[in-house]
Amino acid sequence: MAIQITEHPYVVTDDRILRGEPIIKGTRTPIRAIVESWRMGMAPEEIRQGMPHLTLAQIFDALSYYSDHHEQINTYIERNRIPDQLLDA
Repeated sequence: MAIQITEHPYVVTDDRILRGEPIIKGTRTPIRAIVESWRMGMAPEEIRQGMPHLTLAQIFDALSYYSDHHEQINTYIERNRIPDQLLDA
């Protein structure tokens, strides 16, 4: 079975989506995308404005998942980081 539920109601993994990275159930939105916005100082309500397909409950659950699995999500963030030399100055 490709979809794995987690202890968080809105967070699943699906081997067919982002190679099994944790995502919001029913979307392709990775938890890391929500966490990165939050770490840049955005409030959950602001994150929702930028990702209107998500509910506040989904965003808060993603942040709760991050609290429980920060090492895992930090690894995904680092793997997907754009190298500084490729960023526009």
